[in-house]
Amino acid sequence: MGKCHVLRTARKLCSHRRDQHTALKANSFGGASPAEGIVLEKVGVEAKQPNSAIRKCVRVQSIENGKKVRAFVPNDGCLNFIEENGEVLVAGFGIKSHALVDIPGVCFKVVKKTSEYTLKTLKLVRL
Repeated sequence: MGKCHVLRTARKLCSHRRDQHTALKANSFGGASPAEGIVLEKVGVEAKQPNSAIRKCVRVQSIENGKKVRAFVPNDGCLNFIEENGEVLVAGFGIKSHALVDIPGVCFKVVKKTSEYTLKTLKLVRL
C-alpha cells in the first residue's frame, strides 16, 4: 500500500504511518518468549553516556525463523563459555522491543547455553 499524494488525505497518511510503526516493533522470535539460536559472533557494545564500558554481547540467529539479533551475556566471565556456532537460549531483556539500561540496540539476553545455565557453569568453575 503506497502513500497518497492528493489533498485531504490526512487520515490515510496517519493510518499508513501507524502501520509502518507497528511493523517495525514486531517480535523477532515470532511470539516465543525464549527462543533457541545459533551464535554467529561475539560482539563488544559500548555503553551510552555517562557510563563507559564495553558490554559483552553475541549476535544470535534464530533457529525458528532465521532472524538475527544481538543478545547481552550476563555476569562476569560467562562469555568465555559461549563458543561461536554454539546453541544458546535467548529471552527478552525487559521492556518489549526496547533496549534496557545503557546498551543501545540490545533487546535480548542469553539465558542458557545448550543444556547448562551460564550462571551455574560460572559458579562450578570458581569452586
